[in-house]
Formats: sequence, C-alpha cells, structure tokens
Amino acid sequence: MKKPSPTEPRPRVSGAFILALSLALATAACVKPKPLPTYGEIPEFQLTAQTGQPFDSKSLDGHVWVADFIYTTCTGPCPMMTTRMRQLQNSTAEIPDVLLVSITVDPKHDTPPVLAEYAAHFKQDPARWFFLTGPAATLNDLGVHAFKLNSVDGSLTHSTRFVLIDRKRQIRGFYTYGEDGFMPQLMHDVRQLEQERS
Repeated sequence: MKKPSPTEPRPRVSGAFILALSLALATAACVKPKPLPTYGEIPEFQLTAQTGQPFDSKSLDGHVWVADFIYTTCTGPCPMMTTRMRQLQNSTAEIPDVLLVSITVDPKHDTPPVLAEYAAHFKQDPARWFFLTGPAATLNDLGVHAFKLNSVDGSLTHSTRFVLIDRKRQIRGFYTYGEDGFMPQLMHDVRQLEQERS
C-alpha cells in the first residue's frame, strides 16, 4: 500500500461532517432516559421499627426507597437478600436521600430486639435502613395489596423481589434476587429516580 508522501495533500475532513458529528454528540448528551414505568402506589402505613419506636411511612415521603420482605431465622435467600441491601446501602452512601426498608414476614418471632440484632449483624445504617414489624394483618395487607409481593400468613413464604419506590410512594420497579444483573439494574434505576425532581 502506497504511503502518502510529505508533499501530497492529505484527505480533508469536511467542515460539514465535523458540524454534523458535533450536533449528534450534543443531541445524545441531552437525551433524557426513558421514564421508569409505574406499577401502583404504596398507601400510608404505620409499623414498628427495630428500635421499638413507631414507624410512620410519611418519613419516607420525598425519598427514593427500596423495600423487601425477609425474616431473621430464614436459612434460604434472606441472608443473601439482606447482604444485597447492605451493598445497596454502601453503594448509595453518597446519595443519603435513598432509604431502605426490610419488612418481616414473621412478626411472632421478629420482635424489635430481634430485628435490631439482625440489623446490627448486617451493619445497618439506622438513619437510612429500617427493619419493620407489626400486626400480621397489617403486614399481610401491605405484602399482598400494596407491594404486590406476598402474603404474611404464618407460612413464612415470601417473594425474593426488591421493590423500588419513588418520592411520591409510586412503585417504579421490581427486581428479583438471583437474576443476572439485577443489582446493577437496580442501582441504575435508583440513580435515575434520584435525578427525577418533577
């Protein structure tokens, strides 16, 4: 292949091409991400936190938050789900407006002191991550009708999904523990919602 000599004119990139490329890059930078879908709204609720203090869901309003259902004596997916929540807590340390909520499906056993011990084991930040219990009927109503995940009926069966909720208590995503890439997708969507200010 013949190399151009120093005296031969080199091919020129047209000004029109550079302009078109610049416009394309500028347009791509301004494209907003596709809004996340909405799957319903979480009603207001009152439960009890691991501290033994009443927990009012109004304290979550104005925050992006992630919820799951677990129980402390679970030898199945719960420990790994809670580990993932801790990873989420650590990954969102720079955006402290993001909160986390873990709700028990075993209120008979998971009293506030039991939940507090469990939370400490997983290095919970008590300012951002809440472990909640309450009357079985209330938990069941939340699990079935609000979060659309599972019943709380004493069977201890529960969903392995995480739920992403926006500042207006709207469900914006479900993420199944164990699926490939679920944590990066959840983190991506958390950050996207955090940037939504409307």
